[in-house]
Amino acid sequence: MLSRTAALLVPAFGSLRVSADPGAVLAPGSIVAANHTSLADPAIVFAALHRLGARPVVLAAAGLWHVPLLGRLLRREGHIPVQRGTERAADALDRAADALAAGHVVLIYGEGGLPRRRDSGELPPGPFRSGLARLAAATGAPVVPLGQAGARRVTSGGTVKQLAGLATAPARRPALRVHLGAPLCLGADLAAATDTAHRAVTAAWAAAARGAAA
Repeated sequence: MLSRTAALLVPAFGSLRVSADPGAVLAPGSIVAANHTSLADPAIVFAALHRLGARPVVLAAAGLWHVPLLGRLLRREGHIPVQRGTERAADALDRAADALAAGHVVLIYGEGGLPRRRDSGELPPGPFRSGLARLAAATGAPVVPLGQAGARRVTSGGTVKQLAGLATAPARRPALRVHLGAPLCLGADLAAATDTAHRAVTAAWAAAARGAAA
């Protein structure tokens, strides 16, 4: 339901286009690694993946499960809460591994959170945490890099600015771009795997940003 809702609503807030590198494939049991810039970008990524025929299971901050209605939907659809900074944080990777084994596409944000910026500009992805590399090493799943750009033109900054951005986006029609890279097979060296994934998502983001600026 979240994927279908995003696919219906996102085009009302901007001009969404999806592109891909040659050989970009979203096979069952793949990990999609995306950059995270705005509260709006999960909906944009869901809408883009819906166009590509994927209904992802997402790893997201556990606090979202306490939001009325949204939390119920996340729970019902099998999305995975991440208890950041606790001993239970690793449980999310175990659940993600089970989802991959069942043939689901799993969406993970390598940065593990939003940037502490208030402007609406684009910047490359920040440093990745090790969770993506650990999940890939434990499961052998291919990692598909995804870059998105334009979400900060919908929502960024403080609460008032974010609400204003949402209210005016249908009139402004910001360019929303998502670019998919070719799948990666990450190795067992977690540091090297994290660096490889970061470079691939950065390249996908750069392609999306060029499209958003055109």
